[in-house]
Amino acid sequence: MKKSFYIFYIIIFITSCNTPIDNNNLMQIDGVISDLRKGSLFLKKYQDSVLVTIDSFEIKGNGVFNLKAELNGPEIFHLYLKKDDGDSLNDRIVFFGSKGNIKIKTRLKTFESSAYIEGSENNDLLEEYKSISRKFNSKNLELLKLYLEAQKSQNIKLIDSFQKQINRLNKRRYLYTLNFANTHSDKMISPFIIITEMDNANPSYLDTIAKKMPENIRNSKYGKSFFRILKRNKKEVKLD
Repeated sequence: MKKSFYIFYIIIFITSCNTPIDNNNLMQIDGVISDLRKGSLFLKKYQDSVLVTIDSFEIKGNGVFNLKAELNGPEIFHLYLKKDDGDSLNDRIVFFGSKGNIKIKTRLKTFESSAYIEGSENNDLLEEYKSISRKFNSKNLELLKLYLEAQKSQNIKLIDSFQKQINRLNKRRYLYTLNFANTHSDKMISPFIIITEMDNANPSYLDTIAKKMPENIRNSKYGKSFFRILKRNKKEVKLD
């Protein structure tokens, strides 16, 4: 009898350790890092506000790598490169992962800025948004510099002019972000953009986006965070 129970638990243990991955929910990453001969890659994502490692890969001899992860829907992943040169800068790529095959190509010295990612529609949209956002940032820095110079020279007319331009630019960026989220309300990028860029948005604008969201987006982790923000903002408007 004892022997039978022992064999039974061994079988259960082996079975649990070899539980097959659900290929329908699998993200398979194939990539290459030019000029890298040795290093460690870590695929991470946030779980309960903690960044955890999902998979890892040791590169030896060339920069080719592959990683995988199970996921219920598109979400943000962090690809970290641990090099042997002691340089911790430029060692992370943030991207929108999705089910299916993802390809990542980049270079060792410009690991983040040279990254080319294909296979994820939400990541394509994220890159589109970031490209316009960088232009807003660049213009804002340009105006801020001129504004500060005008303050130094105490030129009231220029100070007022540059302040108005900065305010108009901020309004344009605000409306661009909301319009982007609204246009792509059927994609996971929509709630993610609101959560990370516009969590103080007027609830009336967020309501417009919410009404267009399909159930799968509403029930995702980003969708749930979006609706918590919407509920909070509505409450704050009532208090005012």
